[in-house]
Amino acid sequence: MGFRGLRGLHSALRLVAEAAGGQRCFSTRPARVPRMEYQDAIRTLNTLQTNANYLEQVKRERGDPQVQLEAMKGFLERSGLKVEDLDQLNIIHVTGTKGKGSTCAFTERILRNYGLKTGFYSSPHLVQVRERIRINGQPISKELFSKYFWQVYNRLEETKDPGHASMPAYFRFLTIMAFHVFLQEKVDLAVVEVGIGGAYDCTNIIRKPIVCGVSSLGIDHTSILGDTIEKIAWQKGGIFKPGVPAFTVPQPERPLEVLRERARESPCPLYLCPDLEAFEEDDKALQLGLAGEHQRSNATLALQLSRAWLQQQGYQGTGELKDLQPGAELLGKRPVPLAPAFRPSGSMVQGLQDTEWLGRTQVLQHGAVTWFIDGAHTTSSVQACVRWFRQAALNEEKPVDGSELRVLLFNATGDRDMGALLKLLVPCRFDYAVFCPNFTEVSAVGNADQQNFNVTLENMLTRCLENQKKWNRLMEEKVGQDLWLSPPMQVEGVGGLLKPDPLRGPLLFVPSSERPLNSNSLVFPCISHALQWITQGRDPHFQAPATKGLHLHPVAGTGAVLLKEAAAIRVLVTGSLHLVGGVLKLLDQSLSQ
Repeated sequence: MGFRGLRGLHSALRLVAEAAGGQRCFSTRPARVPRMEYQDAIRTLNTLQTNANYLEQVKRERGDPQVQLEAMKGFLERSGLKVEDLDQLNIIHVTGTKGKGSTCAFTERILRNYGLKTGFYSSPHLVQVRERIRINGQPISKELFSKYFWQVYNRLEETKDPGHASMPAYFRFLTIMAFHVFLQEKVDLAVVEVGIGGAYDCTNIIRKPIVCGVSSLGIDHTSILGDTIEKIAWQKGGIFKPGVPAFTVPQPERPLEVLRERARESPCPLYLCPDLEAFEEDDKALQLGLAGEHQRSNATLALQLSRAWLQQQGYQGTGELKDLQPGAELLGKRPVPLAPAFRPSGSMVQGLQDTEWLGRTQVLQHGAVTWFIDGAHTTSSVQACVRWFRQAALNEEKPVDGSELRVLLFNATGDRDMGALLKLLVPCRFDYAVFCPNFTEVSAVGNADQQNFNVTLENMLTRCLENQKKWNRLMEEKVGQDLWLSPPMQVEGVGGLLKPDPLRGPLLFVPSSERPLNSNSLVFPCISHALQWITQGRDPHFQAPATKGLHLHPVAGTGAVLLKEAAAIRVLVTGSLHLVGGVLKLLDQSLSQ
């Protein structure tokens, strides 16, 4: 254990705060904002975050989706809009367990290439709340955010009903605000990502989208959506609307059958997307702006969504139909018919290539430190993350002297099976595993965009310690099982061993025999402290003060020596988009401007 229980961790937290002189543990100049209205708006928005008791109430009420939608309809009307007004937005509505954000990003970029003014609503944000509401791919400005926030908030304040909840919760409010922004800014279309599920999600107040999409399904949010993939598929299929075409990617047979039944109930035409190979010429593969093999299914869904939208709106140049590739007809034997393949237009090809989506299979090269950043947080998405990381790390230039260290920075939230997620990461052969809460700094003062009142520091630290225990047990199980363990070479003054790893080539640090392998894990009280230890001053973009006593565990000192001397440090950040957002905030100051 990095600390002797939670009490020791809290004591260390106090020591850290004292060492920092009571100041924030990451020191930068305060960002200039147009006016204080923006920060006031964010702080007021944060008061709408739901506490644990309210979340339990919401879960109980989710038995009747109509109750949820009626409540949302009431809030929308109090804000000055009617459900019918949303029909003007020409919406593309997308749900799924993994890849729905990337699918939306691909789709929005493609349609922007046609000269269309796009709106894009997604969640969660990484650094600033206004990332959730985008115009032409860019987060709305602080001025626009403040303007529309106060317009909507004041209208809702003026129309309070003593018999009902006076204000919508955080996500509901932002959804209503996004609709106002898109209507007032006169976008040609809006790409809307579902928050959680589909049937009960507040975005499902949309009654006439142009087209709907369902990305890959998996197990997530089980306390809300159900504990089987069939129950989750039922929730996702809840966004289908009568007569509105819907597309999905290849799914396991049983959830695909559930989606088909939901489409019949609607009723709406549902199509299965062929593999991306069906859209590619024999000698020319489509280039994607997002890395990872799993992005290919997101890209094929985006191609179908964008083409369907363009056809519905009467646009030309939507791609020429082509014969399906050999083998694609086998998919057609499934209960859902296969969508036709076509030759993507130049705008589509360029859109796929130009797509950017921060925090998803993102690589940052900062001097000796290479950051591999992916917000994977489900079993299937972590599996995809591992495949991407191992391939991406393999492609990195190997240091001349062979000294390379791998570090895992991990946190996860919610009701996920942490042990299962961590077990998937073991094959990456990390030299160190670092766990920390999703708090960027010890103090949240001046960081309103990333405040989260749904969890407490104590709960998050407890979760980190539990994750560390799970990781340690996984490491103990690996002792004596790895074929890569060969006669060791003692490193004087370091207290550890360097051993060859045939999968990587360079030498791998492992602890000496008197210290078990599982001690190479640490818990830090905030992201900033974790990054200070991992980088050891090696990242020129991370200008962090030298805080003494970052960690009390002996391995922190021996590890620091190796990190300072390593020719290359590869860091995988994963498990939570909130963790990813905090890391990006510290590594790229421009994201806070």
